[in-house]
Amino acid sequence: MSALALEVERVRKTFTRKERVPRPNGKRGLFKQLKKEQVVALKDIDLQVPKGEAFGVLGPNGSGKSTLIRLASTLLLPDSGSLRIFGHDVEHDATAVKRLINRVSVDAAFFKKFSPIENLMYAARLYGMPASEAKPKMRAIMSRLGLKESTFTQPMEHMSRGMQQKVAVARGFLTSPILLLLDEPTTGLDPHSKRDVQAFIREIREQHNATVLLTTHDMEEADRLCDRIAIIDDGHIVALDTPKELKALIPTTNGDKPTMEDVFIALTGRTFEDAEAEKEEVAGA
Repeated sequence: MSALALEVERVRKTFTRKERVPRPNGKRGLFKQLKKEQVVALKDIDLQVPKGEAFGVLGPNGSGKSTLIRLASTLLLPDSGSLRIFGHDVEHDATAVKRLINRVSVDAAFFKKFSPIENLMYAARLYGMPASEAKPKMRAIMSRLGLKESTFTQPMEHMSRGMQQKVAVARGFLTSPILLLLDEPTTGLDPHSKRDVQAFIREIREQHNATVLLTTHDMEEADRLCDRIAIIDDGHIVALDTPKELKALIPTTNGDKPTMEDVFIALTGRTFEDAEAEKEEVAGA
């Protein structure tokens, strides 16, 4: 097995965005034919993540970080370039890749009429995990994440957004993947729940030597959890180093220590909030 958990070489990914264009006044119908536009999400990026590392991808919404996670999880295929998980190509050896990974997403899907236990048992069966092993493990993980046992058997549709996200995290950890793909896993969680999840991520790394690929727009979270961070903006990796070295790029002013947001501003010329606002304007144009 390769010593590199993730190898990304010259990967490019483009999407076609469709936009309804209003018809001229007096013409039949509200809209004319959809206008199509090519949007490049990732622009020939290169990246290497060694086994056992917690690697963060930090960027605003629409920067390309979630596209990278979906490529690594075989949900998307690159238009060009290659992406390998422990030496296995995601396009030509997807079955082997799926055995090594699990993914936690901010938009995790469930059978909402089912309980957390039923949803997790379904996931366990997909991975060939015996019920005798899965049941005690899923209960232990959910308890560790702060879920009360009384919620284990209630329908997911009756649970809050934050509680559902904790079940998504539990599902991701259940099969003990050696590469854990975390796509904004703490979005929507209250501060206490966010700390629970972050602490559990650290435990998983220490106890199982798992590799973690984390995408987030929470700069403090990336600083706290990651050995190295890639800052991605408009499909490009604009910087990659340890949090300490990235912050060392910024001079200290008035005795205040630089933050990851200071780094982002210095590298991109705008604040994180401005970058997200620009993406929203483009999407709504």
